[in-house]
Amino acid sequence: MLVVMQQDATSEDIRRVVKVIEDMGYQARPIPGEQRMAIGVVGNDGPVDSARAEGLPGVQEVISVSSPYKLVSREWKKDDTLIPLFNGTVIGGNRTVVMAGPCGVEDEAQLLETAEAVALAGATILRGGAFKPRTSPYSYQGMGIEGLKLLAKARDRYQLAIITEAIDLESLDAVEEYADIIQIGARNMQNFSLLRRAGRAKKPVMLKRGLSATLKEWLLAAEYILAEGNEQVIMCERGVRSFETYTRNMVDINAIPVIKQLSHLPIIADPSHGTGRRELVAPIARAAVAAGADGIMVEVHRDPTTAKSDGPQSLYPEQFRAMMADLHRISDVMGKPLTASLNARGH
Repeated sequence: MLVVMQQDATSEDIRRVVKVIEDMGYQARPIPGEQRMAIGVVGNDGPVDSARAEGLPGVQEVISVSSPYKLVSREWKKDDTLIPLFNGTVIGGNRTVVMAGPCGVEDEAQLLETAEAVALAGATILRGGAFKPRTSPYSYQGMGIEGLKLLAKARDRYQLAIITEAIDLESLDAVEEYADIIQIGARNMQNFSLLRRAGRAKKPVMLKRGLSATLKEWLLAAEYILAEGNEQVIMCERGVRSFETYTRNMVDINAIPVIKQLSHLPIIADPSHGTGRRELVAPIARAAVAAGADGIMVEVHRDPTTAKSDGPQSLYPEQFRAMMADLHRISDVMGKPLTASLNARGH
């Protein structure tokens, strides 16, 4: 439920509405607007009796929010959520951002060389896994804290914002300290204790869609984060499981415009995990931007043949540069030009 206040409502009117909502056993979330204040009601699973709020001084109208995911819905907030980063990058709105880097941080030379390559090509956010949740316990698990320190070094050298995954409560503490964006991976999309902890973090959170998650389940997972107070959430479509075995997953391009219709949160696409095949990454990235995605996340490695994880889906630096040239043209046509790195050639 949303309580929309009159344009001339006083601070006392607003306090009175907040108190009534809290007396009913719910939480009140004031939502300032350009012309008037609205107060959202959260903490309810079903309908809320609006009669107690409708007659209060300063109240213009009470609007029912029908979706089960309230805080993330367009009904709750009409305007797009914008997530600014230290280097001038803004995720959401009228720009397209690119996140790029290796699947896993392997050593200093590998990371810094790849970071330089993606920065020169125009990426503004460096991805790289310090903690790696792998299907096999014998696969490369990442460098942990040392990997985070190398990511921080790359950020300082190339002015790239850092996104990296937290796989549990302990690693989330470390990721929050070192990174600019906390990634919650597909396998943890419904790890509710981890989502709640991410909701108390002071950094933006990127939430990847689960392996077989419906859009409703994905949005409700995001609701867990916002319900704890963190409104800086980015959705990431990374493909879902299907009966097809040629590709690693099936990228749901439909999800991009649907999420933008249902939610005010920005959405990016990850064609690397979505396809699992290097030759398909650029075509699906182009399709995602054309569908209205707010950004792209791709894996790039200086030499994918030696990568400790996800080599077959990682782009060579020269392939990444070619893809960026295509994305520049498509994003311009879409009216959402790419945000360019300060290190980019020709910037």
